[in-house]
Amino acid sequence: MVKNRFLRFLLLILGFISLGLGITGIILPILPTTPFLLLTSFCFVKSSVKFNKWFLNSKIYKKYLENFSKNKVMTLKSELILLSLVSTMLLVTMYMVNNLVVTIILSTLILIKYSYFIFFVKPVTKEKYLVLRGNLDAR
Repeated sequence: MVKNRFLRFLLLILGFISLGLGITGIILPILPTTPFLLLTSFCFVKSSVKFNKWFLNSKIYKKYLENFSKNKVMTLKSELILLSLVSTMLLVTMYMVNNLVVTIILSTLILIKYSYFIFFVKPVTKEKYLVLRGNLDAR
């Protein structure tokens, strides 16, 4: 947890904003759910034991992130959507900033992101994902 009180407060606010966007992404398929919920988890871990514990016990975490956190698996569709949306955001930022240092940093981030998903996150079928999540009625 972060020691600086102001930074903890900012992370907590960012966590709730990203949680709201993640929940909105559940309803609106245009908005990605997983990246915002991952950001929520990161912010709560760094800012508040109480809110982190609450988030880890919520239905949203259990449905959308728990399997990823514990088993490092995602459905191929979820993985492709996540990778394409995050890559698009990074590429748009790279284009808008138009600075060599920023381009190098963002390109490195893109390579790290794809490497992580290729080597560490196993794509599974939706049925297998549901079974791993504990929903045995996935047939």
